[in-house]
Order: sequence, then structure tokens, then C-alpha cells
Amino acid sequence: MKKILLSLVVITSFLYSCAQEQKVEIRHITKAEFLENVWNYEANPNEWKYEGKLPCIVDFYASWCGPCRRLAPILEELQQEYQGKIIIYKVNTETERELAAAFGIQSIPTLLFCPMDRQPSISKGLVPKEALEKAIEQNLLGK
Repeated sequence: MKKILLSLVVITSFLYSCAQEQKVEIRHITKAEFLENVWNYEANPNEWKYEGKLPCIVDFYASWCGPCRRLAPILEELQQEYQGKIIIYKVNTETERELAAAFGIQSIPTLLFCPMDRQPSISKGLVPKEALEKAIEQNLLGK
């Protein structure tokens, strides 16, 4: 009887965990990963050629930045809401200085919106969730 009860608890726990929505983490990327997954500006310095499989947002941030810290949970919510439609990357401007310099990042947070088939656009400063949703729908998903 104990084995059956234990088996039922284990199976129920397993089914419950499978039924829960999988949380997709925002990826922190390095310059090398940026070159591979977003744009290889070293190989194609004069031509934008998006390397990703889904449109993306790249968040240039620093850990000490207050507006960056306020933007982080909004981006996490958006990553969940748009799972499978877009990817959100984070680039720490303190550790990836060369990458930040390549984009002339002088204020943070700075968001780089990368659609699949058009030129990227940039947004500087803390942006409300509603404005980000509108940018995603219009700029990244083309709705």
C-alpha cells in the first residue's frame, strides 16, 4: 500500500511539473555569442545581416543601473509572453565593453530591436511595458 501511495505521489508530482509553464530565461550573451546569434559586424561591417532564427531584443545594461534593474522584470515578462516568437538577450556593458562601444552605447538601458528582414532600431532609457509590447508587435512581428 505504501508503494502504491508513494508511486501515486511521484506520478502526480511529475504530471504537475510537466503541466506547469516552462519558464524561459533571458540569455546573457558575450560578444562572440552576439556575433553568432545577432549580427557579425566584424565579417559584415557595412551590411546588416541578422543571424538569428527569431526576431530579438538586445538589452544593453549594467548591474548598478537603477533603470536597468526596473526594466529587467518587464523584459522577463515579455520573454514569457512572446515565448517562441522573439528572443531577448542581455549584454552587460561593463564586461562587454568592446561590444557596447561597437554600438556607441553611451546611455543605459539601451534596447536594440532586431527584426528578421529589416534594419534594427534602438530605444534608449526606461520604456514602459505597453510601449515595448507595441514595438514588439510593430517592429519585430510586423503586425
